[in-house]
Amino acid sequence: MDKLEKLIELNGMLVDDQPQYRKEAGRFPEDVSSQRRLMRSLMNVRYPRMIPRELLRRQDEYLSAEREEKGVIHISRLPACKKDERLILWQGDITRLDADAIVSAANSQMLGCFVPCHGCIDNAIHSAAGLQLRQECAEIMARQGHEEPTGQAKITGGYNLPAKHVIHTVGPIIYGRLTRKDEELLASCYRSCLRCADENGLTSIAFCCISTGEFHFPNDRAAEIAVRTVEEYLEAQKTSVQKVVFNVFKDLDKEIYQSLLA
Repeated sequence: MDKLEKLIELNGMLVDDQPQYRKEAGRFPEDVSSQRRLMRSLMNVRYPRMIPRELLRRQDEYLSAEREEKGVIHISRLPACKKDERLILWQGDITRLDADAIVSAANSQMLGCFVPCHGCIDNAIHSAAGLQLRQECAEIMARQGHEEPTGQAKITGGYNLPAKHVIHTVGPIIYGRLTRKDEELLASCYRSCLRCADENGLTSIAFCCISTGEFHFPNDRAAEIAVRTVEEYLEAQKTSVQKVVFNVFKDLDKEIYQSLLA
């Protein structure tokens, strides 16, 4: 069975699991690119509930093969910053990193992004990890009984990601002028993620640019807070964390972090 046939079969299972989308799914052409977009869309809109065993098996088979096809980035081979050998700057797709944990910029529901194929980091991570990630998040939130406060973090498995875990943190949303409280909440996100890593004995963590995308935190100030908070955490206490990756996607963010870490 080739890649297209596997996708069509998997999408058929996803539609059987969500028959309300059968009509929309039928509009997608039968080529690899379109069917892969359909698969991601159907994953994105699926509400957390029991996942049929065969659907889960086929999903994991496809996503694990895709992970190897994209190529895993081993952080042990990435060059350290001159400023501190524990710090790494890397530009690219965070879902390819084999860190003990990668950080997702979540919303307060902590269930991932439900907008089909949305460009946010939360959507990308959930789409690469698989349906199990949303299911675990839902179980955590059900036990908690309330939305996740801004500046806090939760840890889950990584499932089909190269990373062993995902740490989900809710960053501040900037509606107007940046305030001191916004800055303190963003710093709290970084500290909370590092504490999660410590509590679970993790040695490496990769941060996305928390709050700078859909949440509109100014890129330069967010980077300054990220670097300062991580450096202070690593210096202030005994920690299991030996490597911290600042993962960027845009050239703008790369230039800002290069300046800060020079």
